[in-house]
Amino acid sequence: MNIYESITNIMQEIPAIKKDSTNKSQGFKYRGIEDVMNAMQPILAKNKVFIVPEILEQTREERTTLKGGNLIYSICKIKFKFYAEDGTSIEAVTIGEGMDSGDKATNKAMSIAMKYALFQVFCIPTEEMKDPDEETAPASTTKNAKITNVQVQALKQSIKNAQIPENAIEFILTQYGYKTIEDIELINYMKIVNDFRTKIK
Repeated sequence: MNIYESITNIMQEIPAIKKDSTNKSQGFKYRGIEDVMNAMQPILAKNKVFIVPEILEQTREERTTLKGGNLIYSICKIKFKFYAEDGTSIEAVTIGEGMDSGDKATNKAMSIAMKYALFQVFCIPTEEMKDPDEETAPASTTKNAKITNVQVQALKQSIKNAQIPENAIEFILTQYGYKTIEDIELINYMKIVNDFRTKIK
């Protein structure tokens, strides 16, 4: 399979990943890189997809805590390349930030960057996921942002594999006010993907 077919198959198998971990110092719930990796690794292996990271940029700062201790702050810009069995690939670039009083700041930054690369490439579902427009004043550029080329190709490949009729595709897009798949906005992407999944089933 090529990378677009592989990503489409993976997206159909990914379960919702909930915030099951708790930050001990501040008490808030979060989903750690371990939760994401444990859910994703068997699905990636099954579909013969692997990931190669490459740090493009890194900045490190030493800061002093309120108690006089030393704190390392690291920001990494990382490119993740997703390879399929036939050698085709796509790239995703994300930013990770990490803080640590020892030697783990860069490790933490890399983990965060990878976690969000996985979430954004595979549109991993979360049971309590909220749209950012619900909590912040939306900027027009964000509110009307279109889906990425990777998402366009993945959705097209899924439709092709399922042999969904052209009139069914047009019907679903028309319901959301779109003429083509390229017109789909991020705010409606998962709703439309779920509509197509229903057609596939």
